[in-house]
Amino acid sequence: MSFEWNHYLDLAYDLTTSENANINQEAAQRCAISRAYYAVFCKSRNYLRDIDNDINLNSSSVHFLVSQKFEQSKDTTRKRIGVNLSRLRKLRNKADYQDNFSNLENNTNIALKTADLIFSDLNDLN
Repeated sequence: MSFEWNHYLDLAYDLTTSENANINQEAAQRCAISRAYYAVFCKSRNYLRDIDNDINLNSSSVHFLVSQKFEQSKDTTRKRIGVNLSRLRKLRNKADYQDNFSNLENNTNIALKTADLIFSDLNDLN
């Protein structure tokens, strides 16, 4: 059975609402951004693979390629998916690699909403 990538987004939301005192809130927010990105990245990649029959998605630059393929479309929904995926990837890179992340809570909320928009747009393509 294939993994349902939207479960990563569910987890991202759970991380931001957890009342567990043992969980560091900054770590939870950074993980939420990362999981939100991977939820929509994998769903978008799989859409290109399964619906568009694009099999050239195995390179080391797959993250760039997926967003680029959507961004370069003439279809406005696909273009929006690509733009939002690129924006979310930048937030994910910052969350995963930068020591300092200003406005983390706000950026976490932006990441979650952006992921929701991407999922919605992907569903509209079907």
